[in-house]
Amino acid sequence: MKPANPHILTINGGSSSIKFTLYEAVKPLKRGLYGKVDRIGLSGTNLTFHEPTKKKSERHKLAATDHKSAANSLIDWLEKQIDFKSVKGVGHRVVHGMKHTEPEIVTKNLLDELYRISPNDPDHLPREIELIETFRQRHPKLPQVACFDTAFHQTMPRVAKLLPIPRRFDAKGIQRYGFHGLSYAYLMEELVRLGDPAATKGRVILAHLGNGASLAAVRDGKSIDTSMCFTPTAGLVMSTRSGDLDPGLAPYLARTEQMTTSQFYKMVNHESGLLGVSETSSDMRDLLDHETQDVRAAEAVALFCYQAKKWIGSFAAALGGLDTLVFAGGIGENAPIVRARICEGLNFLGIELDKSRNAKTAAVISRNSSRVPVRVIRTDEELMIARSVLRSCAEIIVG
Repeated sequence: MKPANPHILTINGGSSSIKFTLYEAVKPLKRGLYGKVDRIGLSGTNLTFHEPTKKKSERHKLAATDHKSAANSLIDWLEKQIDFKSVKGVGHRVVHGMKHTEPEIVTKNLLDELYRISPNDPDHLPREIELIETFRQRHPKLPQVACFDTAFHQTMPRVAKLLPIPRRFDAKGIQRYGFHGLSYAYLMEELVRLGDPAATKGRVILAHLGNGASLAAVRDGKSIDTSMCFTPTAGLVMSTRSGDLDPGLAPYLARTEQMTTSQFYKMVNHESGLLGVSETSSDMRDLLDHETQDVRAAEAVALFCYQAKKWIGSFAAALGGLDTLVFAGGIGENAPIVRARICEGLNFLGIELDKSRNAKTAAVISRNSSRVPVRVIRTDEELMIARSVLRSCAEIIVG
């Protein structure tokens, strides 16, 4: 496990986990050691890793109480597994990037800006900043690249970004930003690689359906709208996030339930969505297993599919039609029945699924006669981060 060639390390920090992948900086990028630290801040924090070349997988317990100690433990472990001098760049997924349109090498000014906007996403940004700072302290000369999930959507027209609240808030940067941008950028690059003409000259709807779920409308390779908004809580119902709600609900619950702002925030982000409706699970697999016995599970699944169908219809209207539909994410890639229910009744858009192809999760799940091809593409945010690091630090990495 001693890599000789230059390597890129990708870090994808979540609210209670850190995913990591080591890529050999060759063409194409070659994935090596990868894994994750999960249950950070909870009992039973583990580091799980896989080494593809040796077909080796292991799990170790970590005594990590927060992201900083978890990051230090991860770096300690990595330094024992590889010659860390071979790592020439680290790429971080940064959820919120405000006006940034491209990945950027981390500087003090950029970090100061991220600290300033961290209230925009208190579940992710503070932890992502902490990861960057930990690597800076341990390896101060190692280039780090911030890859913004919001950057993909900076091409949205003004009318799609504008929120119907007093204009003074718009001047403060409160607008629709959208997220899942790294996934969407990867999916669009894959469409180009697959030779789909809609990727560069056409109308595409991308459905990233996972624990976090959103859709994006893309015309001629550029995002023109997306379901998430100023925060990742908006849009489609998700595993534990509510998606769009009537704004009047917050003051109503404050009056009738004495619910505070922090309690409301916790409810709509961690206690709602599939979990809130079903009262049993946030996992689509569990709900599908129990929908015939539990009406709550059935309603949660139905609500998810119904809302996704509505978003596809609205984005087709915004695009003036549809040329390609793409499913990705944990649910989009692995739940044929959910894909089928979402697409049911969308024949008027030119969507006709092939039952057999869909059941097998083929690359193209639509019929040959379908005017709109429907694809399933396994997204890869980590590879997108690695590509971004390579582009940003090419001279340093490959010389």
